[in-house]
Amino acid sequence: MGVHEKGSFSLADGLKILKKKKAFSQAGAIAVFIGVVRGKAAKGGKVQKLMLEAYEEKANEVLAGICADLRKKPGIVDVQIHHLLGEFDVGEDLVYVLVAGSHRGNVFPVLEEAVERYKSEAPIFKKEFSVSGKRKKNSYWVSEGANT
Repeated sequence: MGVHEKGSFSLADGLKILKKKKAFSQAGAIAVFIGVVRGKAAKGGKVQKLMLEAYEEKANEVLAGICADLRKKPGIVDVQIHHLLGEFDVGEDLVYVLVAGSHRGNVFPVLEEAVERYKSEAPIFKKEFSVSGKRKKNSYWVSEGANT
């Protein structure tokens, strides 16, 4: 888990890592969240692109801590959060959250908690480039409350 430069990690990579874990034989379900670039800008208008940056060392530490904490929940086999960094167009993948558990009822609440926690705890920063009104170009850093 952690942050990765765009193009260096895929959902397939995350699934491969998950399935190679020794404890995976106890899993009966995998839930996956894929965060993508939304076309509507936080301040109105249309998104042209996003730029994602992170305080990488701290982000990796925080993401690892969230995953370790959530792995302790009943019925959970593994939790992974992989956030991509770089420049992204509308529709491109930004983040993969994978939760494996013994039953489907175990994985969904943990998946939701993992998403909420990485969004509020990890030092990952998003700059949005958009066009509004009469082709007025805007760019600004998006605060977490604005992109829920």
